[in-house]
Amino acid sequence: MEHVIKHDLSPERAKKAAQKAAEHYTKKWEKYDAETVWKSETEAEITFHVKGVNVAATVELQPGQVVIDMKKVPLLLRPFKNMALDIVHKTMDKWIAKAKQGELDD
Repeated sequence: MEHVIKHDLSPERAKKAAQKAAEHYTKKWEKYDAETVWKSETEAEITFHVKGVNVAATVELQPGQVVIDMKKVPLLLRPFKNMALDIVHKTMDKWIAKAKQGELDD
């Protein structure tokens, strides 16, 4: 299931926002071995493990949007999928806003 988050950032700023959002989740869920691996300049995979269950999602940066795809969600956790996507969307919106305001510039 894909979830699209629209933005009007440059590709560089969109990546910074996505990196910050991914760092936030990796830190927040570190007790579940959360990990973010950037597969390319525009695609990352986020994984974590809960009670022996593996969960994975991809983040793809496209012009004007970020596409989140919950690739691997066990049947047991599927009722929480929409709630998780809402939280991811709100977090990504927060980092997009910070990027727009120049708060992520080096």
